[in-house]
Amino acid sequence: MELGCLVSKLNEMTFSLLLAGYKTCPPNWSKTGKKPLYHSLWFITKGTGEIVINGKNSSLSTGKLVVFTPGMICDKKTSPSDPLEFYFIRFTPAVAFERKEQWHFKLPQEITFPLHGVYTIKNSAGVVLLLEQINSLSKRRGATIAFKQKILFQELLLSFIHDFHSQTIPGDTNRVIEETIDYIGNHYNQVITLTDLAKLAGLSKSHYSRLFKKNVGYSPIEYLTHLRIDRAKELLAHSDIRIKEVSQSVGYEDELYFSRIFKKIVGLSPTQFSDDQKTSLSALVKKGGLMNS
Repeated sequence: MELGCLVSKLNEMTFSLLLAGYKTCPPNWSKTGKKPLYHSLWFITKGTGEIVINGKNSSLSTGKLVVFTPGMICDKKTSPSDPLEFYFIRFTPAVAFERKEQWHFKLPQEITFPLHGVYTIKNSAGVVLLLEQINSLSKRRGATIAFKQKILFQELLLSFIHDFHSQTIPGDTNRVIEETIDYIGNHYNQVITLTDLAKLAGLSKSHYSRLFKKNVGYSPIEYLTHLRIDRAKELLAHSDIRIKEVSQSVGYEDELYFSRIFKKIVGLSPTQFSDDQKTSLSALVKKGGLMNS
């Protein structure tokens, strides 16, 4: 799965953490024919071993991440002379996200978790720190503790994504992509072309576009368009500015073209979006919501 697609799928998910801890295996530890009932992950911190997932054999050592999903057939064993030690987390994923003013939901049994199998993590220090924090919180109880655990778990998933990214895109290339992202953020209300961005990155247009999409999940122009529409939504939600002025302030001289792009992405015209925001705000004020928030 491409990195951009992986990030998109994870971004649509919410998680419930069921169990977290640290395991030190005895020298002759093994499990055969095991089918996980829950989603879980291991992060190996010491030792060596082997795992067979659905017939595919992989070696286990420090820095290996293993993601289990329900129904996998797994055989696991540790080296007798160098037993495995690892952090583990058992969790349940579900889908809950908003798109074009509509919420979408899927139950755990209706989704496929986008990570599964064995991965190598190159920069493990940050991962271990997050796992230790999650493990420490698992010894405590309360809504605040559970909320913090969820946040740390999402940070953990983000750290995996960053590590995967660093392995696929060289450091210099990653730097120039980030520089063009910053450029877009600072100049989105001006005329920006693919040629401009590729030239800034010092790459051909095709190579730049390919690397940008692999890094971000959008093409450069898609990213620019979504950023402009996000800024337009902010203006429409919090001011009485005219549609034409909004269009021009985010980089579109043609108001009609801006309206078509806005509706395609948001699902509403700029006028409808603005009216909906004002109606919602008015209802909130009448109920005293702003006074109590």
